[in-house]
Amino acid sequence: MSSTTRRAIVRLSGVRCGLLEELPGGGTRFTYDQDHLARAGARPVSLTMPLGAASFTADTLLPFFRNLLPEGWLLDLSLARLKVARDDAFGLLLATCRDCAGECEVVPEVEPHAAEPTAGDR
Repeated sequence: MSSTTRRAIVRLSGVRCGLLEELPGGGTRFTYDQDHLARAGARPVSLTMPLGAASFTADTLLPFFRNLLPEGWLLDLSLARLKVARDDAFGLLLATCRDCAGECEVVPEVEPHAAEPTAGDR
């Protein structure tokens, strides 16, 4: 089994809902947390990734997450300021989407067992 290289916690309105993983070769996988799936009123991150136990994978950055990235002049500025390579979409996502527009946040996973806020904490 291949190991992943980088991982990110995905939150909706500040509450953890899943895990995004970079796979060897540049692909990605998103999986909803079981706690999120069991939560009353749980919502999907995107209509293209409906709630369920199955993971979503792509050969590159999953389209929903790619659409969170800056474009045009803001992309150029972000790459220069953050010192991220143009072909490192996952790295750019980690660097820019901690506080992106809307309710979705993508934050680097530092410690796999670090405490995360739950719906009851909000």
